[in-house]
This record gives sequence, C-alpha cells and structure tokens, in this order.
Amino acid sequence: MSCCDNKPWSREEFEAKLRGMEKYYHIHHPMHTLMNEGKLNKAQLQGWVANRFYYQIMIPIKDANIMANCPDRKTRAIWVQRILDHDGHPDDPGGIEAWIQLGIAVGMTREEITSLKHVLPGVRFAVDAYVNFARRSEWHEAASSSLTELFAPKIHQQRLDNWPEMYPWVEQEGYIYFRKRLSEARRDVEHGLELTLDWYKTREQQERMLDILKFKLDVLWTMADAMYMAYVNDMPPYFNIEK
Repeated sequence: MSCCDNKPWSREEFEAKLRGMEKYYHIHHPMHTLMNEGKLNKAQLQGWVANRFYYQIMIPIKDANIMANCPDRKTRAIWVQRILDHDGHPDDPGGIEAWIQLGIAVGMTREEITSLKHVLPGVRFAVDAYVNFARRSEWHEAASSSLTELFAPKIHQQRLDNWPEMYPWVEQEGYIYFRKRLSEARRDVEHGLELTLDWYKTREQQERMLDILKFKLDVLWTMADAMYMAYVNDMPPYFNIEK
C-alpha cells in the first residue's frame, strides 16, 4: 500500500463514509420492507414489537456501561440524557414506556410485552452481544457504535407516514415513541458524530470505526433475520421438533 492509500480521510470524507453505511441499515431488510408496505399481519407486527422491546430495555444499560467507562465529565453530562430518554424521569415517562404503549396499541397487554416471553433467541443473542461490546470496549468506540442513529429518523418517519393508512387498527397512542425519537435521535447524532469525527484521526482508526458501525448494523440486521424466520417464514426456533 502506498503512503497515499493510507492517508486519513478528511473530516468531510470520513463523515460521508459513515453515512454511506446506510445501505446496510435494517430499513432495507425484507422484514422492514414488508412492514413499510403494509404487508405484515397483526401477529407478525406484534412479534416485531415484542422482540424489539428487548432492544429498547437494554439500550439504557448499554449507555450506562459507556458512561461507566468514560472518564470525561462533560461527555457523561451529555450522554446521561440518553438514559433518561429511555428510562424516563418526572417530566417524561420515557421511551421504554412509550414502547409498551406501542405494544398495547398493536393488541398486546402490558404484562405480555414486559414478560419477554416472545423474545427470540437470535434477538436476545444479538442485543446481548451489543451490550457486551459497549461494556468491554474503549468508551469512544462504544459510544460511536451508536451512530446507526444517523439513519433512524428516516425509518421512524416512514412509520408515522405509512402505518395509519396501512395498519388502521393500531391505536394512536402507539405512535408516541416514533415521534419522540425523531427529535431525540437527531440530537444524539449531533453529539455522537462530533465525538466520532474528533476521535478517529488516522486512516487505520477511521477504518476501524467503519468496522464498528458495521458490527452495530449487523446486530440490527440479525435481529430482523430472526424475526423474519419466525414470523414470515413461520419457522420459529425448534419448529421442526415434536413437542
């Protein structure tokens, strides 16, 4: 490799590389394509909501691990808002409660969704791998793995635009989460992107960051794989084993 091949990308080039990873985002997965086209039935949509709930409850745990490894007070003071956004505080019941309301809006009870009884092994393994990555990694790397949020507003807006027409049986209270995340994700991206562009300076570091972002995209895609197999292909774990 020549010296020019290993030259660091400029800040603008690096950001463009990060944004270019959108092609791997789970918005392109068949599970989400079917969802966006209104082609999931009620049981399939419920399965997605129930499994995604496990991801929702583990996000603040992931963020708490990042904070535990972060020695920078200023960063912690900003990052803690992510935990409050999900867990809630006196002025806002939080994203986890909003997701429970989505579960109720698609026809499940609070007890059914919070029991985690519908969470598929593949989803649990993928989410746990992400939390363990955040727990064990250098805090900048763990923090920058959250940059899949670059692509999140688009998927939330799609649901707000399409679901009322395609899934008219979903109660309106179910849309609170998506509305909340439109603004929260954009705010989080601004901070996370600044941290990332400031920290990864050499070409080797920048390419490492692309690998980290791909890992997080793999987590989301693998979750969708498990749900597609179980709810669309009707092949849940051990489907062929006689009970």
